[in-house]
Amino acid sequence: MESSGGFIPKLLADRIGGKRFGQETEIYKFEKIKRAKQWALRQHPGKELIDLGVGEPDEMADLRVVRLLAEEAAKPENRFYADNGVFEFKQAASDYMEQVFGVAGIDPHSEINHVIGSKPALAMLPYAFINPGDVALMPSPCYPVLGTHTEYLGGHVVSLPLTEDNRFLPDLDALPDDLLRKAKLLYLNYPNNPTGASATPEFFEKVVRFAKHNGIAVVHDAAYSALVFDGEKPLSFLSLPGAKEVGVELHSLSKSYNMTGWRIGFIAGNPLMVKAFATIKDNCDSGQFIPIQKAAAFALNNPDITRRISEKYSRRHDMLVQVLREAGFRAHKPKGSFFLYTEAPKAVKGGPEFGSAEQFSDYLIRHHLISTVPWDNNGECYVRFSVTFQAGSEQEERRIIDEIRRRLAEADFLF
Repeated sequence: MESSGGFIPKLLADRIGGKRFGQETEIYKFEKIKRAKQWALRQHPGKELIDLGVGEPDEMADLRVVRLLAEEAAKPENRFYADNGVFEFKQAASDYMEQVFGVAGIDPHSEINHVIGSKPALAMLPYAFINPGDVALMPSPCYPVLGTHTEYLGGHVVSLPLTEDNRFLPDLDALPDDLLRKAKLLYLNYPNNPTGASATPEFFEKVVRFAKHNGIAVVHDAAYSALVFDGEKPLSFLSLPGAKEVGVELHSLSKSYNMTGWRIGFIAGNPLMVKAFATIKDNCDSGQFIPIQKAAAFALNNPDITRRISEKYSRRHDMLVQVLREAGFRAHKPKGSFFLYTEAPKAVKGGPEFGSAEQFSDYLIRHHLISTVPWDNNGECYVRFSVTFQAGSEQEERRIIDEIRRRLAEADFLF
């Protein structure tokens, strides 16, 4: 008779911990935040928790998109597998790249494929490139899923620190030649999660030269690329000369069109990389529901939807920056995304000291019912605020911002 758990633990793969799987005591950062929120609500019944940590849009998709989904879902011809996508969506993605980013000539047949959200696309790409011992270059901090699957495949992740000193752009010149010889993938994400930083054409030009010189493929996660403010123009990596020779770009409708749960986006760029991705994808799924692709095509053909969303986030950023500065934070409005990333305080006057951003974030939830996301990376302590808090009108936005001001004013933060 097998002991508790039977023989299954002996069968589990080493990549998820093998026999030790399920016995880890370390708690994931976002689970800690969830538990702290639950504790704070129990301790303060009836008090509003202001969630500035959630990284998802606070609104539904445009009603025109929702209606079209319903119409298309009622058509019997749309019930079948989509496999690697319908041409209507690919054409819309190609047109979108030209209309929004000025990137003309993306072939919808060979240089675009739909993805069921950016996350699974990032998870699949290493399977087309990484052999045991290969290296993926990834910024720190960043969205980690590409690195997770690189390590699952026996590859290695090398972190490229993003700091204020380098304007949250990786220092590609600091990488030694012996490391570069093993590197196959360079992962980038701008506007950036969590820092909110934006890339420049000059930086992307450097990335193209770097990739060509070292024979490294570029994967640019452009999930927030159309969410820009204050006269900033949406910037695609593929708009730079030679970029399509060295890489691909991932676009998502989750953030830019409030279509988070719809799970739809696209990969565009180098045709061989797109084909390799499509081959992996074909062995992982049977494509996104055709009506979702057709509704998403309508959305891509109406980028004014994203412009209205950007205006809302810009307005909220302006108000939040003002409130944070009043409380002593060295806050700066980003040029894009819905994230505001700023240094965490070291202590509260006459109160607790914070040895990490995580300790400050926990304090903010438990004592002021304001939820944020801490980032303790590269020896620095930062906290990420998101302007995706729930508010159905500008008046409600101002009420929430005033409440944040009132709560923060209860403490004298030391930096």
